Amino acid sequence: MRDIILLCVLPFLLYATLKRPFIGLGLWIWTAMFYPNAWVYGMAAGIRYNLLISASAILSYLCSPNKKRFEVGNTGAFVLLFFAWTTVTSVFALAMPDRVWGFWNDFLKTVVLFVLITLVLTKKEHIEFVLWCLVLSVGFYAGLEGLKFIASGGGHKIEGFATHTLGDRNELSIAFAMMLPLTFYLLAEYGKRSRLLRLGLLGSILLLVVSIIGTQSRGGFIALTVVGGYLFLKSRRKILLLVSVLIAGSLVVGLIPSEWFHRMDTIERVGGDSSFMGRVVAWKLSTLLALQHPLLGGGFKSLEYWPVWTLLSLDFHTLSFFPSGDAVPDTRGAHAAHSIYFQVLGEHGFPGLLLFLCILVTAFRKAARVARTATAVGAPEWIASLATALQLSLFAYCVGAAALSFAYFDMTYTLCALIVVLEKRILPAYLPGQGKPGALA
Repeated sequence: MRDIILLCVLPFLLYATLKRPFIGLGLWIWTAMFYPNAWVYGMAAGIRYNLLISASAILSYLCSPNKKRFEVGNTGAFVLLFFAWTTVTSVFALAMPDRVWGFWNDFLKTVVLFVLITLVLTKKEHIEFVLWCLVLSVGFYAGLEGLKFIASGGGHKIEGFATHTLGDRNELSIAFAMMLPLTFYLLAEYGKRSRLLRLGLLGSILLLVVSIIGTQSRGGFIALTVVGGYLFLKSRRKILLLVSVLIAGSLVVGLIPSEWFHRMDTIERVGGDSSFMGRVVAWKLSTLLALQHPLLGGGFKSLEYWPVWTLLSLDFHTLSFFPSGDAVPDTRGAHAAHSIYFQVLGEHGFPGLLLFLCILVTAFRKAARVARTATAVGAPEWIASLATALQLSLFAYCVGAAALSFAYFDMTYTLCALIVVLEKRILPAYLPGQGKPGALA
């Protein structure tokens, strides 16, 4: 039945994409995050939905009149430079070429999406369409898994689809945490217009929290704590928010298994946790890889290539400045870097890490600057609110993914692109001498 529904809807999605490029970009990120192939089992499972939508979106943009000037700011410049650098490192990569260029191709799609977002989105409705697509992909999955967790009395373990970008439960939990600020923004914008939307978004927020807990991810819990603490500090109704959290917590705490409390307790004593120390080993080997290849690193997925892992393990004890206790490299197989920062350092060297950090820092500061400027010039409140939500979502990623190999996540670069759109396409219309505000409202 799902196959039939999806196949019937697909022509309309393609038509809408060809008619309106911004719809294509929203559906592009929707197909990437929702992963339609995992929800169908018949003939519909073999269709490459993301490829169809992305190709249609690109064609729609190329055929559209009145193309906007290419303006990506310093964040966009760093994204393009970072991609160019990964291309160079891929040429000299240490891992198998097929695997390296496969990941390079995936990152290329992410960068193309970033560029197109900065070129196509020019209105509030464009941006919010992308946000709703995220809610109907990542948020929908969180809602479904959260309900399963509640229905099972806390017995259901939340994980992603095995072959998906968000297949790992730790990565899935970070995506859920990143969705929280965006959902709060949509609640503020649409909650007063429709009671149904208000209840739906409030339910989504609650189920996002439940799903983060259900993944039993320590990184997700830390990201959730960061988001919750920030929202509490910025809230104008702190008492109401605190009471709501206490009520929701009392309803959920009975569903949380004892295993979850045990895992969270290890955050305070990481030195005795084998899982965390395994990450420390990977961080140390990534540093060693960067020191041996400081300019180019090892290329995509180099640390996970067994010959590279083995050779690095021979020099593991040479880095005396990097404490790792009694932990030693696994002799049965290679592992991921388990940190966006060490991942980029090992795969693309010190220049790659510098460019990656510049992307995150400039996007974060740009969002803060947009929020301040919008407030100062009396621009519509939604601009400052959205900029703050995007900044917090990005911060949740930077904190939560510090222990995950998640450096090329599509959603992260989408958020950075939306920040660029706010700065380059939306805010200028409200600055003195820049034209009518209504043009971009």
